[in-house]
Amino acid sequence: MTHLSLQTANQIITAALAKARECGYKPMGVAVLDASGHLKAFASEDGASMFRFDIARAKAWGAVGMGVASGVLAQRAKDNPNFFVALAATAEGRFLPQPGAVVIKDAQGQVLGAVGASGGTGEEDEAICAAGVAAAGLVAG
Repeated sequence: MTHLSLQTANQIITAALAKARECGYKPMGVAVLDASGHLKAFASEDGASMFRFDIARAKAWGAVGMGVASGVLAQRAKDNPNFFVALAATAEGRFLPQPGAVVIKDAQGQVLGAVGASGGTGEEDEAICAAGVAAAGLVAG
């Protein structure tokens, strides 16, 4: 697979939201971006707050841009806050280094995009993203 299809993006979202319901998490928003950081698909569960889209997308945007899960970026931001504050400003608010997104890779390790979630804790968000990616037969990074 060399690109992320809309069908696959929707499959990731469906599986991620199913995992959130299975675990009893609060209403979620899930955004899937392609390898260029462009929105491929988004879903917001009934009852999710108005901020879910912006937060999920910003987590995913940072993950795909830096090539690592947003939880890794959160740790890096603690270690080098000036760089990440400057990066967030340069990105005009599209970048959020907080747990809750994973990179989507094919079996050969090629980055296809990223998926971010918002609604639970960062760990919950990241877990449902990873579950969605795995359900689509891809690799979460």
